[in-house]
Amino acid sequence: MTNKRPLGLPPARLIVIAAVAGLIAGAVAVYVRTAGSGNANVAGAEVALAGGACEGTAELARRVDELARGEVAAMTPVEPPRPVALSFKGPEGQDLQTTDFQGKTVLLNLWATWCGPCREEMPALNTLQTDMGGEDFEVVAVNIDTGTDEKPKAFLAETGVDALGYYRDSSMGVFNALKKEGLAFGLPVTLLLDRNGCLVSAMNGPAAWDSPDAKAMISAAKGS
Repeated sequence: MTNKRPLGLPPARLIVIAAVAGLIAGAVAVYVRTAGSGNANVAGAEVALAGGACEGTAELARRVDELARGEVAAMTPVEPPRPVALSFKGPEGQDLQTTDFQGKTVLLNLWATWCGPCREEMPALNTLQTDMGGEDFEVVAVNIDTGTDEKPKAFLAETGVDALGYYRDSSMGVFNALKKEGLAFGLPVTLLLDRNGCLVSAMNGPAAWDSPDAKAMISAAKGS
C-alpha cells in the first residue's frame, strides 16, 4: 500500500481552495491535491456513503493503489469507496449517468478546450481507449465547454481523437458537483469507477494515460 493520503472528509482549508477554484474554472485550470467529502445530492451528481453498496471494492482499491505509481502516481484512493452517479449527455444528445456504464470499469475524465493540459492528454486517453477499451472498460471523457458543440468537436477532429465517445455537459454541472464533493479543484480531473459504479480513486491534473504505468493500473482495476 502506498502512503498517499486517502480521500476522506475535506479540511476547511481545502474547502476554501475549492471555492476559489470554482470562481476561475472556465478560464484557468487549477491543480492541487484533493480530499473527498461525505454525502451530497446536488445538480449533476450524487456521491453516497452507503456502506453496503461498495463493501467489496475495498480490496480492489488496495490493488489499484499499489499500482498507482510513476506516470499515474497522483491517483489517490477514495476512502471508503462509494457509489457515484454523474449526469451528462451521450453521443446522440441523450441523457446519461455513470450508472448506465455498470458492468464496465470506467475512467471518467472531465476536460475543456480552454484547458491546455486537457488538450495535451486527450491523445493519450484516446490511445488508452484504443488499446484497452471494450466490453469491460471504457474511457468516458466528458467535455464541459459552455456553448455549442462546435469547438470541442473541432478540437477532437483536428487532433485525431477518434476512439473516444462524445460525452458532454455544457452546464458544467458535473464539474461543479465534484467540486462541492471536494473531488475537483480544476481541470483535468479523472475518476476511476469499478464495474459496480463505485468510486475507487481520483486525480486532479494531467497524466500520461497511454503509459505502461497507466495500463497496469487499469488492468488491476478491471481485475485482470
